[in-house]
Amino acid sequence: MNINFDLKDLQELIPEATLQGNLSVKLKGIASLSDADAGDVAFLSNARYTSQVPQCNASLILLPRDYPGEPKDGQIYMFVDKPSWALAKICRYIEEQLWPKPAPGIHSTAFVHPTAKVDPTASIGPFACIGSNTTIGAGVVINSHTHIGNEVSIGEFSCLMPHVTVHDYCTIGKRVRLHAMVVIGSDGFGFSTLKDGKHYREPQIGAVILEDDVDIGASTTVDRARFSITRIGEGTKIDNLVQIGHNVQIGKHCLIVAQVGISGSCIIEDNVIIGGHSGIAGHLVIGKGAMIGAMSGVNKDLEAGSYVRGLPVLPYMLAQRIDVLKKRLPELFKRVDILEKEIKSEAEIKL
Repeated sequence: MNINFDLKDLQELIPEATLQGNLSVKLKGIASLSDADAGDVAFLSNARYTSQVPQCNASLILLPRDYPGEPKDGQIYMFVDKPSWALAKICRYIEEQLWPKPAPGIHSTAFVHPTAKVDPTASIGPFACIGSNTTIGAGVVINSHTHIGNEVSIGEFSCLMPHVTVHDYCTIGKRVRLHAMVVIGSDGFGFSTLKDGKHYREPQIGAVILEDDVDIGASTTVDRARFSITRIGEGTKIDNLVQIGHNVQIGKHCLIVAQVGISGSCIIEDNVIIGGHSGIAGHLVIGKGAMIGAMSGVNKDLEAGSYVRGLPVLPYMLAQRIDVLKKRLPELFKRVDILEKEIKSEAEIKL
């Protein structure tokens, strides 16, 4: 990848920054403090790596404003409030260079139903399929081999990566990003078991609504409601390989990490964080701001602000103490075994 950007570009991106030092080479890449070389940009966002800054060879280092050191000759320190956020701005600028937005228009191999409404500023990629009465908003990007069903609405400046599927009657908000192989509106897992022992499919006739600024990672699925709506709230970010069941209601600005499974009819309130590989049983309420540690199993409602982990979940610090005690179990069993033998021996002597 060929990346070139000037100090002037960064000053325009981060005008609030304070600079110290001088730059001797053109900027061309981003690297960690330990791996950076001349021409690279590095950053310090975690205090544990502070000792690496003086030895860092990056040409420009993003630093918190309270960092006390001085740059080497030919090196610039850029002082900002949040180095990680400043780096995100730089990466966004580079991303636009590496993957420029495709030109508006409909590729000759795409199929667009005559009743669909596609804004002239939208881009429809090769072999995409747009169903009947679907609306594609301004600046939307539909990449190759993407299927958009009937009666779908996609808000302005949303981006759907290759092989995304959005089933009928679903609504995608503004500035939504769906990564490769995401499926929105697949059937919920609903079956009735009758006296004959057979499982019969329960029709899933609801829909899915993704509100504005939702991001969903590759190969994640969001099931349509059995009836009514499955909803993902504004600003929520969902990682790869997540399963969201039918009629789930997820609030605003939640973070859901990879391989999480959320069973049907759960309510996840605003600002909840769910660690990777966790599972949530059906019909539960996870209160606002709750945090669930990785590889947890949630089988009960959680109050707002809860901090839990484990299988099943326990308050975080209690789970930590139990884990410490588990390591002592072999020693404890050994001591109990010795005590039992001593008690038995004393009893035999008395007899």
